Amino acid sequence: MQEKVRIGFIGGSGLYQMDGIEDVTTMAIDTPFGKPSDELIIGKINGEKGEKVAFLARHKRGHSIMPTEINFRANIYALKSIGVEWIISISAVGSLREELQPLNMVVPDQVFDYTKQRTSTFFGNGMVAHIGMADPFCPILSQILFDTASDAGCCVHKGGTYVCIEGPQFSTRAESNVYRQLGFDIIGMTAMPEAKLAREAQICYATLAMVTDYDVWHESAHDVTVEMVIENLNKNVANAKRIIQDIVNKIPQERGGSPSGGGCPSGICGCASALKDAIITNPEIIPDETRKKLSLLL
Repeated sequence: MQEKVRIGFIGGSGLYQMDGIEDVTTMAIDTPFGKPSDELIIGKINGEKGEKVAFLARHKRGHSIMPTEINFRANIYALKSIGVEWIISISAVGSLREELQPLNMVVPDQVFDYTKQRTSTFFGNGMVAHIGMADPFCPILSQILFDTASDAGCCVHKGGTYVCIEGPQFSTRAESNVYRQLGFDIIGMTAMPEAKLAREAQICYATLAMVTDYDVWHESAHDVTVEMVIENLNKNVANAKRIIQDIVNKIPQERGGSPSGGGCPSGICGCASALKDAIITNPEIIPDETRKKLSLLL
């Protein structure tokens, strides 16, 4: 029987290639929603007595999947199927604020979904669920992530709004300036529907956003290019790896549950009970096929 893996990381394919990871294995998983982006890489962090974690290369190793092509449902379902309760997403973003400089990190607390072509729910086909998304990132995991990055000596900012665009093109100058006027702080292409699906799967989810550029609004900076993004992303990889190694021992063994879906001073989030009262469909009319397909989530 597969040992339960509580913690998952979604991000670049190089993240699991670090010192301190042992017993590395790969796991191919098929889900009712198709295949995930890549095989899961499972390894033990921090020595023989460390904890097993799972890594998933969002764009596949070698980066051959566009943001729009990512099978987000399969990715989240695959991690859920091995017992993952906590997901940390690591992604490259552009900055929409002067103070959020390239090579800084941001742990956002809000997201604006500006995608256009992505399936953003596990539900449908005879079952309807309206899940709360007021606070799209787990406040407990986000705080742990921010504290860990700070302790690692990184220049990290707490809070901010991530606007998720469809891509794969970068923004026009007009779009970039409008996003700034709307009060958004960082821009990327992968937070949605990843955060929505993690909430539907009742998984705590937080994002470590690594700033690579100033998008195209900044008059004194060069326009964003792939070369610029990759160069600055690679510069921060060492920091990301250090954060991954340090955070594993700080994540609680047990999760709390609050129907409100928000954080509270006692350290309880509502992620683990997010589906409570969310399913509106009369149970008697839910098709057996749909019930079976979603049994892992329910």
